[in-house]
Amino acid sequence: MSSGARTSDVLTVLARQEGERLSVGDIVAVLKDRAFALLVVLLGLPNCLPMPPPIPLVCGLLLLLVAVQITAGMASPWLPRRILQASIAKDSVEKAVTRAVPLLQRLERWSKPRMSLFETALGMRGMGVLLLALSLALIVAPPFFGQIPLGLAISLVGLGLVERDGIVVLAGLVFGGLGVGISIGFVYTLFASIMSALAWASGYIPGLANLMS
Repeated sequence: MSSGARTSDVLTVLARQEGERLSVGDIVAVLKDRAFALLVVLLGLPNCLPMPPPIPLVCGLLLLLVAVQITAGMASPWLPRRILQASIAKDSVEKAVTRAVPLLQRLERWSKPRMSLFETALGMRGMGVLLLALSLALIVAPPFFGQIPLGLAISLVGLGLVERDGIVVLAGLVFGGLGVGISIGFVYTLFASIMSALAWASGYIPGLANLMS
């Protein structure tokens, strides 16, 4: 795979790998020198559609691991052996790639290297911090639909990093701000509902009010 290959080309090669299942290690090997950025794309793509738990949670935890390593300035991703050995059905990879490639190809016709801030070591570490925030928001996102803005944001940020296009990265961060806001609102509403339920129950359960105070 040429270092100048576009994101859609790399994902197409990934979907054509032999075997009925692809391990995480196989995926990382195909991504090679662009493993960090393309891992970000791959972790964002499943969340661009309504997904049941625990898919957003798993993607969020893996993105958290990737974001910490980017923030630390690591040159290539490290994943625990257990995760590297985990596999996914090749059919699932093919379906995700088939849906994503047409959109990626349209974006690639418009995208080009510009705003190289994120190519510097300091810029990439800053991007790691932003991805860290997106990963935490994804972990607590409302189920089924709440993760969609975050999925779009993460995919765009990853694509912008691969294509060295700061405009695409910034577009992803705009969606990310929306997604983070939705996740914060969801957590706040959930916490307020729990506290209201406990306050109501304290009127019927002796001693509960003392435990809450």
